[in-house]
Amino acid sequence: MKSSDGKYFPALDHVRAVAAFMVFAWHFVHGPVPLEGAPLIFPLALLDEGHTGVSLFMVLSGYLFAKLLDGRAITYRLFFWNRFIRLAPLLLFVFFLTGLQQTLEGDPLQPYLTELIEGFIYPTWPSGGWSITIEMHFYILLPFLLYFTRRWKPTPLVALAFAVALRSIIFAFNGSVEHLAYMTIAGHIDQFLMGIAAFNYRDNFKNNHWLAAFVATAFCAFWWWLDEFGGYYGRPNQLGALWIIIPTVEAVCYSIIVTYYDNSFSPSDSKMSWALAKIGTYSYSIYLLHIFFYAHMIFFLQNHVMDISNFYVAVCWAVVGFSLMIPIGYLSYRFIEEPFLGLRRSYIKPAKVGDAQTFKKVQEQSVSSKGHA
Repeated sequence: MKSSDGKYFPALDHVRAVAAFMVFAWHFVHGPVPLEGAPLIFPLALLDEGHTGVSLFMVLSGYLFAKLLDGRAITYRLFFWNRFIRLAPLLLFVFFLTGLQQTLEGDPLQPYLTELIEGFIYPTWPSGGWSITIEMHFYILLPFLLYFTRRWKPTPLVALAFAVALRSIIFAFNGSVEHLAYMTIAGHIDQFLMGIAAFNYRDNFKNNHWLAAFVATAFCAFWWWLDEFGGYYGRPNQLGALWIIIPTVEAVCYSIIVTYYDNSFSPSDSKMSWALAKIGTYSYSIYLLHIFFYAHMIFFLQNHVMDISNFYVAVCWAVVGFSLMIPIGYLSYRFIEEPFLGLRRSYIKPAKVGDAQTFKKVQEQSVSSKGHA
């Protein structure tokens, strides 16, 4: 991840690559594989329930912006402009592709256009774009979160407790909270908040290898247990109330793992590290565009190559499919995302008001830098 002021965090790009693969594997595997039971190799439950990769992306966002903005004054108008420049070009391209696809299939465009307008509030944007709606809502809340967190460090944890209480109340009245917990800011706010909190308490996780190993193992076991009962598409009477805390469990575990990894290791210049960071760089494109490709690959494999309805076979082919998405992600990043990055402006205020040289230097870094944040 490279920010608009030139800072680059390869470790976070490694995590982004993993999150993108989790989401891709979830969609790919559940094309041919029935939604029944959990894999015997319990860590693979994170692929069988790979939608949890979206929550990992959310933790990364909270953590990253806490890291970028730590103790720094920012101009929020320019911050919002940078986020628009970073996310909108590819998102608009996906909107166009989806509309074109619906037109070619003979579907009316009016309902689709209505969904695009509603998508600023509700999770109706296509091809994973609904998660951008959640990000957008988080950006609106971010100035307030940072303001109060700087004055009282436990603020994100208190806000998280309120989020859990809100979901509990909604479940008590409606008997269901799964859709709200997974598809809206009411659930994913936990991950943003814990990303911020984990950065603030990062010294507690640095080089804490045993804690990280325990959390990772427990989290895999937790999702295996949920997967055994049906996971995201589970039985409402058995898993319904658990969706009150599932976002919180994801938030706590992912934030610890991300903070541990970012603060305990210095990514090397090895080819493996470089390749993984590049995949992270292209992950936004892979995430939004894979919807247009994976179903065609599944159809081809099932009808012309082999039966891939076995979970483990499907996972192996998911690795192949994800690898094929990397060059597509590169082309998308290079020709759709990257050309607009030069329009970003530094939203970090100079350390000394009126220091024209400092301000000019920050602006020059912003124009010349390319990347994600």
